[in-house]
Amino acid sequence: MRIIVPIIVLAWLIQGGVIPGYGQSTNTQSEWAKLDATGKLTYKTMTTGDRILDFSHAGYKGGGVKLPVVPVRKMVEPSGGDDSEAIQVAIDAVATLPLLDGFRGAVLLGPGTFHCANPITLSKDGIVLRGSGADKSGTIIEMTDSPHTCLNINGKALKYPQVDPASTFPITDTYVPSGAISLSVKAAKGLAAGDAILIRWPRSAPWIHFMGMDTLVRNGKPQTWIKPGSPVTFERTIRSIQGNRLTLDVPLTDSIDSRLLAPSTALVIKITPPKRLTQCGIESLRINSLPPSGTLVTKNNLGVLIDNSEDCWVKNVAMHDTLGNVRVMQQARRITLEEVHAVHTATVAKGAGYPSDFTLRGSQILINRCSSSGDGSFFVSTMNADATLNVALKCTFTGQGAIQPHARWSTALLIDSCRLPDGKIEFINRGTCGSGHGSAIGWAVAWNCTAKYLNMQQPPGCMNWSIGCTGELEKQSAQSGPWLSSYGSAVEPSSLYLTQLRERLGPQALTNIGY
Repeated sequence: MRIIVPIIVLAWLIQGGVIPGYGQSTNTQSEWAKLDATGKLTYKTMTTGDRILDFSHAGYKGGGVKLPVVPVRKMVEPSGGDDSEAIQVAIDAVATLPLLDGFRGAVLLGPGTFHCANPITLSKDGIVLRGSGADKSGTIIEMTDSPHTCLNINGKALKYPQVDPASTFPITDTYVPSGAISLSVKAAKGLAAGDAILIRWPRSAPWIHFMGMDTLVRNGKPQTWIKPGSPVTFERTIRSIQGNRLTLDVPLTDSIDSRLLAPSTALVIKITPPKRLTQCGIESLRINSLPPSGTLVTKNNLGVLIDNSEDCWVKNVAMHDTLGNVRVMQQARRITLEEVHAVHTATVAKGAGYPSDFTLRGSQILINRCSSSGDGSFFVSTMNADATLNVALKCTFTGQGAIQPHARWSTALLIDSCRLPDGKIEFINRGTCGSGHGSAIGWAVAWNCTAKYLNMQQPPGCMNWSIGCTGELEKQSAQSGPWLSSYGSAVEPSSLYLTQLRERLGPQALTNIGY
């Protein structure tokens, strides 16, 4: 059984209770990211130029934008029977309305309990599903019948065009560091500011060997961490061009080392941006499920799934006993999860692994002031190479679980001002676990966090930072090194994300997201 946070404590957290240690003033700073005499952040770089990147691009609209309040166009009251169809019909009716400033309207669920046996899906731009509150007197969706995903924000599957050689531009830099905002191409003719691009290169056999990931063996059988030749792709927009040097809208989260690549295989590819579902939200409701059973691979109820989407959000949502609260998939980006709170009373038997409360497969996801309580889960996990530039900010996770990047080299995860009183923050090499998950994370930062345990491992040619954090260093973790800064003592600024956001967009950006 999982440990449950007392109701009075959970209510206090949901209502924004201040947790000791958040935002406490200190004069200590880290050389990796510190405020100069003018209050501007300055960054120490590695000899290769790699540095802690600007995480402020995570969240709705790329960070610092207030979540909209969308007017109600339809209302649904609980019927006492299965309400799935009535809710979906209301959503589909709003979907026929014209877009006005990017929105069609909200469907409001009245107070009371809605019994839902089937998934409910937002699949057209500009629709919000809003309840009448996430507490017991508000809107409750009671999941019934066969296990399913309760709420979906999901557009059509993305389609990228075939690569046209005329739209392909080789990258000429010998080394592009993590955190870089610019790079050079052989010839920029044909590119312009505002163009959508892919930055792509293969995970080469020399790179996999450099990472020490080509010798994984389990039960006498070789395991494949990443297949040689597998592409890594970043979707960006060109902000400006000077000569053959491109400045990007969002920094790169991984380094490009041409010495480990075949010539001219690191590319900029001009594209027509794919159409993602946009401006959809789920707000102010509670999802209840029967406790999960079986193992991880047994089908159980999932709270919210988001895919093929951008600039969407989940706000003020409580979940009870869903196996997995929010799952953000590969083709989702610029997503805000705000004040999402989950309670578990049970877990599944450990088989293939543990469930995850917040599963991140997409990019630029902000988990803001969220919480989860209970044992036997990953509180936050990244699951693939598409999980990049993601942030958990001022969250509390109670129970014997972990924040753990989980499989096959995601990059740039910030855990900022979070508390795990009985849990772990682990930036690790998972080796032969699973199907050869191997080294799971690079260029990750834990900033001013408190956990029971910290496990910070350092991949070759890369760094995972622990700055201003408190917790026992596990034996598998390196016990010292430049990555470990101000161990046991919080640093200024108290929040890296909020400081980066203010510096990039001004103080109003903090007000917009509730700070």
